[in-house]
Amino acid sequence: MAKKKLGLEDLGGFVFSTNDEFDENELLGDESEESLSPGEQRLEAHFSNKGRGGKTVTIIKGFVGPEEQLISLGKKLKKKCGVGGSTKDGEIIIQGDDRDKIMQILEKEGYNVKRVGG
Repeated sequence: MAKKKLGLEDLGGFVFSTNDEFDENELLGDESEESLSPGEQRLEAHFSNKGRGGKTVTIIKGFVGPEEQLISLGKKLKKKCGVGGSTKDGEIIIQGDDRDKIMQILEKEGYNVKRVGG
């Protein structure tokens, strides 16, 4: 049976170091991700149907900020378009090819959006 690799979280949050200049945020990654204002964001609206059984989706990439804000923006877009979708891996996936409508919504919110592909 293969042994599970232990990570820092398995130590119960304890980190043992003899280095006086040790910074745990460098090792664990800074949890407080900086959020850019909508005007500073450079989002891309992609069209895709690969790996989805021929179904078309619009993918919004390039969001910089906390996961909660990304999820909130995804919910707002899904509600205004009246379709389903998901938010994962830093991308918002909206069912259907609604790039023009999504771009208009994002531009009204103050985001800079670029149409990519097709």
